[in-house]
Amino acid sequence: MPDMSASASLAMTHLVSFAKEVDEDKVTPGVLGFIVFAAMAVAVWALMKSMSRHMNRVDFTQVPDPEAEQRDQSATEPSPAKPSAATPAAEPSGGTGKKQS
Repeated sequence: MPDMSASASLAMTHLVSFAKEVDEDKVTPGVLGFIVFAAMAVAVWALMKSMSRHMNRVDFTQVPDPEAEQRDQSATEPSPAKPSAATPAAEPSGGTGKKQS
């Protein structure tokens, strides 16, 4: 290696010594670990794509609720005077509370 600079030869020396320190008897994830990780990555990508497609189909425009508008209008308008508890409301004749024809 005649054309290597001093820093490159120093780096190669450290890498070679590091490669000698690696124990080949240690357990590593290997090919099966890579395949499982890649399958999980593809599954997450497919789920994100599906979610994006579903979110694009959602219509976020809100339709006004007519009942809420009526409640808002009735709340802003002054209410008519209610009879007080001291003066009972007039009951229809017969006292049953039903309309008579």
